[in-house]
Amino acid sequence: MDAPAFDLALNDQTAEILSRCTTCGACAEVCPMPGPAGLDTAKPQALTAGILTLLRGGAHAEAARWAEVCSGSGHCIPACQHGVNPRLMLALARVAMLSGAAAAAKRQTGFNRFGAMTKGVRVLSRLQLSPETLARFSNTDEEPAPEVVFYTGCNVLKTPHIALLALDIMDAMGVRYRVMGGPSACCGVLQFGAGDLATSGRIAYRTVDRLAAAAPRALSWCPTCQIQLSEIAVPAKGDTNLDMAPFVRFLAERLDTLKPLLKHPVDKRVGLHEHPGNPGVPEAAQTILRAIPGLDFVDLEQPKVGYMCNKLAPIATFKQDLHRRQLQAAADAGVTTLAGIYHACHRDLCSHERDWPFEVVNFLELVGESMGLERPDLFKRLKIMQDVDAILVEAASLMAANHLDLDEARDVILRDMLGEQPLPLMGRPA
Repeated sequence: MDAPAFDLALNDQTAEILSRCTTCGACAEVCPMPGPAGLDTAKPQALTAGILTLLRGGAHAEAARWAEVCSGSGHCIPACQHGVNPRLMLALARVAMLSGAAAAAKRQTGFNRFGAMTKGVRVLSRLQLSPETLARFSNTDEEPAPEVVFYTGCNVLKTPHIALLALDIMDAMGVRYRVMGGPSACCGVLQFGAGDLATSGRIAYRTVDRLAAAAPRALSWCPTCQIQLSEIAVPAKGDTNLDMAPFVRFLAERLDTLKPLLKHPVDKRVGLHEHPGNPGVPEAAQTILRAIPGLDFVDLEQPKVGYMCNKLAPIATFKQDLHRRQLQAAADAGVTTLAGIYHACHRDLCSHERDWPFEVVNFLELVGESMGLERPDLFKRLKIMQDVDAILVEAASLMAANHLDLDEARDVILRDMLGEQPLPLMGRPA
């Protein structure tokens, strides 16, 4: 049986939510975002009722603002006792708010967002990797048959050392894998966010089919891709049994295989930058870090908000305050290392290493260090320069090898590297 059209399937999900939701307000009550957004947190039932108004095609200013600032923390999902996924409910409300826009305008918005992302991924990855190393992300060897497909998503390739470490670790563990990802295997979230459901569904359904055909299990790196595919696309498609799980949880599941490979002590005091939106991922990362010999793990006890730092962008001052508090907590705890999990968070935070008395790394770098694996973080090295001309000089040989255009590279560095600095560096303008 053919999969239903994406928009019709989402309409069915919307109808199901409208029939189940009692507007009890439990989801709004546990959500960390209404307060920072300036909404009335004393009336959670009104916020939930407002979301239903949006789903029915009406208007509700406060609920619209709540839907806009949803950071995907996921606290709402276990809080609902009526079989509703409130994170999905708010996503569908955002789509409903765009229903009045012209289809052509929505397609153009999605196209522009996808084009900007594609350019950023292509240029930044090629500022850091040789053509030979880039070829690792085109691994299609299926002999012997892969156990898993490692799904990179798109934007992790802006910080490619993270994805390369994931592959190196699987190699050392003897995992048979195939690699998929990049803009040609997108999850469709950019088109979804623009309200272009026809394009989003086409992209997502194709990617789901390719993942399901590649291996018995798909391992996602990006939490956006995990949520967009597993919570939105797969239920809408309905004709697939795609088994998709976060890579970090997969590593923790195979700790018995990984632990003997952690041979080298890592004598560092480490705090973790974490987000709760992908269930089990922060706990898995902590479990892995605690298994590294010599490593002293410190719980920084920071607020559990969002599923990645870029989801906090709608409230810029809130995001800046969270980053400021995290950096200060790490300094107060005397850590030598602040380790993040996801790529977008690393792009936001890594340059702060220049100004604080600790390094900022991805936690896989610590796993690799204990295993004797190393992938230099060239993104951080370039970003800390804070000078587009110096970056272009540093990356000149790779630009030549990858045939990058100088003006295009300059534009991408300014926008996607130096322009991504939510909390300004000390003594530097925003």
